[in-house]
Amino acid sequence: MASIQLPRRVPSKKQMSWIKSAIFLLCLVPLVRLVWLGVNDGLGANPVEFVERSTGFWALVILLATLSLTPVRLLWGISWQLQFRRMVGLMMFFYASLHITTYLWLDYGFDWSDIVKDIIKHPYVLVGAAAYLLTVPLAVTSNQYMMQVLRQHWKQLHLSVYLIATLGIVHFWWLVKKDIREPLFYAVVLALLLGVRLYYKLRQMKVKVDKARKMKLSALI
Repeated sequence: MASIQLPRRVPSKKQMSWIKSAIFLLCLVPLVRLVWLGVNDGLGANPVEFVERSTGFWALVILLATLSLTPVRLLWGISWQLQFRRMVGLMMFFYASLHITTYLWLDYGFDWSDIVKDIIKHPYVLVGAAAYLLTVPLAVTSNQYMMQVLRQHWKQLHLSVYLIATLGIVHFWWLVKKDIREPLFYAVVLALLLGVRLYYKLRQMKVKVDKARKMKLSALI
């Protein structure tokens, strides 16, 4: 399916440590940028909205980056990058938490009556809140202990990340209203990532069916 060839050599432990540190620092760049702009009065005429948009944008981008790790394995047979999935996923949760905290605290001062009115007036807020609430159990269970406790249910739980991404894009789409080019781009990216997984899932099912048929035929002969 894929014609692009990527190097498959597994990095050494030292290299993996450097890569992990680089990814972590890279994920912090948007936060450092926000702090820098805030200190230097560069957040524009509406600083709260700027912070809300920025943290929400990076939460979505990092989420899609997380979802791309498995398709890379499926397409090119490279799996060492999966070791960073938990860290990158937690960085997504971090920015999503900053996003919703900015909305609840800086934008509405935890005035729940006004927040309810805003949700009624703007349904995209409810969609965004639903997406965030779904990330909470993923963040809580993103450790080895919970993987051992939940076992096969852990994978089923973490499949909700695709629903989270879908809700995040719908939230973004309804937010921008007219100029939908950016959310449309991310919707296409998500569709491609889902398409890769679906293709390989169907291919795997076909192989199993063909194998079962061959075994059945050999038993009849």
